[in-house]
Amino acid sequence: MSDIRHKFSRRGLLTGAAGVAAVASLPHGLITPASAKAPMLGASRPTHYRFKLGDFEITTLYDGALAIPKVHPIFGKNQKIEDVQAYLTTNNLPTDKMTISFTPVIVNTGKELVMFDSGYGEERRAKGAGLATAALKAAGFTPDQIDVIVITHCHPDHVSGLIEGKQAIYPNARYVVGDVEYNFWSKKEHLESSDKNMMRRAQAVHNNLVPLAEKATFIKAGADAVPGITSVESSGHTPGHLCFHLESAGKRFLIFGDVTNHYVASLAKPDWHCAFDMDAEMAVKARKKILDMIATDKIPSAGYHMPFPAVGYVEKMGSGYRWVPASYQLDL
Repeated sequence: MSDIRHKFSRRGLLTGAAGVAAVASLPHGLITPASAKAPMLGASRPTHYRFKLGDFEITTLYDGALAIPKVHPIFGKNQKIEDVQAYLTTNNLPTDKMTISFTPVIVNTGKELVMFDSGYGEERRAKGAGLATAALKAAGFTPDQIDVIVITHCHPDHVSGLIEGKQAIYPNARYVVGDVEYNFWSKKEHLESSDKNMMRRAQAVHNNLVPLAEKATFIKAGADAVPGITSVESSGHTPGHLCFHLESAGKRFLIFGDVTNHYVASLAKPDWHCAFDMDAEMAVKARKKILDMIATDKIPSAGYHMPFPAVGYVEKMGSGYRWVPASYQLDL
């Protein structure tokens, strides 16, 4: 213990001496009582991130984030709460709360401006999400420039930003949606479901996507959304969830939507059930399939709920995987 105190004491002396020397070197009169009273400005983060992929240009947008007052049983629903909490603690994460962020992606193919998912829109703006249109403007785009909107799946955080005040936010866009996904959610019977989550999700689709159906193309897994962008079957989170594989000038990228919902729990523990997944076991299979492809082929990717800017790589780690945020790889 004495050795530890000695080390800290010596560090304190060095720091203190450096601080005194720095203050002494400042011009007389520069330090005033007001210099320590700058107002707190609040948290801040970038609203967009852009990089090249072959001949494509990709931009991720920050739609915001929601604070969630619990982790289990949202994640690790099929696990003991103490095991989930222990793993969170090991990874320097709080055990009793979390935030979930939302990240639409824009791909400029050179011919069309393609947007993947819409964010939450006005539905959750007061709570910290629904900021995609503001991020779009900050990124240098206007809503009328969007040519195509591709929907990975029909949950509210992906479709609620399509219409605001009963007007389409993206007036010139056409829409691409998986046929299995749309056919499921557009059933009117879900609007009267006794399951409140089911009813709320169906309402979001009927309010925001059904009115735009005449401008939509409904595709099957394996079909192209636009040239160079191909859908990949990944159902489980929802009945017709799709990922999208991009390829341009020999470069590859994967937009994997909600195959994973948490950058630690979903990847390191792919067998853990997530309360957001409609078919938990099918979601596990899809998660493992997609993560294994990304890791094996070393494909950079974007996950809708990964920490912003939500771009990175997946590496195998034991029986699971880990998320590695992109640094400068895509900027070169």
